[in-house]
Amino acid sequence: MVRSTLAVLVIDENRIRASIIEAGLREAGHERVTVIHDVSGIARRIAEIEPDVIVIDLENPNRDMLENMFQLSRAVKRPIAMFVDRSDQASIEAAVDAGVSAYVVDGLRQERVKPILDMAVSRFNAFSRMARELEEARSELESRKVIDRAKGILMKSRGLSEEAAYTLLRKTAMNQNRKISDIAQSLVTAAGLLGPAEDE
Repeated sequence: MVRSTLAVLVIDENRIRASIIEAGLREAGHERVTVIHDVSGIARRIAEIEPDVIVIDLENPNRDMLENMFQLSRAVKRPIAMFVDRSDQASIEAAVDAGVSAYVVDGLRQERVKPILDMAVSRFNAFSRMARELEEARSELESRKVIDRAKGILMKSRGLSEEAAYTLLRKTAMNQNRKISDIAQSLVTAAGLLGPAEDE
């Protein structure tokens, strides 16, 4: 049996169902399992426990309980596997929007806990990687826009070609050991301050 170092938090008000999940996790080699039966103050408890993965079991969830768990999911930024006995299309969509990594309807069985947990972690990691790549792409696009604006300022104020303006930005960045986008942002900011006064 492979030992796992993941800290797993199980949130389940039903002690019998919680024991099924806990048994499935321990059988799969997870030794760091914490079970919480009372959901009051759950955000504080999660901050104290700092689990790597959260498993939530809602036997017969009502709309408010689901929404509270979805809000929790948005806030904790961790893989979450959620078991529910019944669901509808709106709840499934809300779970996906909230970032629940695995939403399992009517599937709580001990032997399924490990593969579902593994899938939740994999899906969370893939989603996190995509979100990181998207943020990097947005940042790169924003940097390009600022560099283009800075080139435009240099072309207009100094009568340079686009290539010469970029070369000047690059040379200045190298001389100051800074990123081209930082130099470009400084130039755009300075040009905004030095530009013609606008009516206030």
